[in-house]
Amino acid sequence: MSENNTSEEAGQAPVSGASDTPPDHLSVNPRNAAFDAEVLQRGIGIRFKDRVRTDIEEYSISEGWVRVQAGKTVDRKGNPLTIKLTGPVEAWYEDLGDNPPIAKKG
Repeated sequence: MSENNTSEEAGQAPVSGASDTPPDHLSVNPRNAAFDAEVLQRGIGIRFKDRVRTDIEEYSISEGWVRVQAGKTVDRKGNPLTIKLTGPVEAWYEDLGDNPPIAKKG
């Protein structure tokens, strides 16, 4: 039975670690399916192509892309036009201090 407890504990460790890494796909647009207000309130840091970016509208770590606003241009409904950029994406929660766990493709 102690083996079962050990495996249960090992199964629980990744779950708690998973809560410390941001989701794979996230958007700041409330109309998008990838929108999550609770996650955004914690604060997300994004590194795209080895540069920390603060202008990201949406990202996907597994697919390796981010969406950024294309200047001040908006569509006829008032939504910002975005450009999809591809490259390595890393994300972390900013409220976890100096060395937070980083979610990246790997």
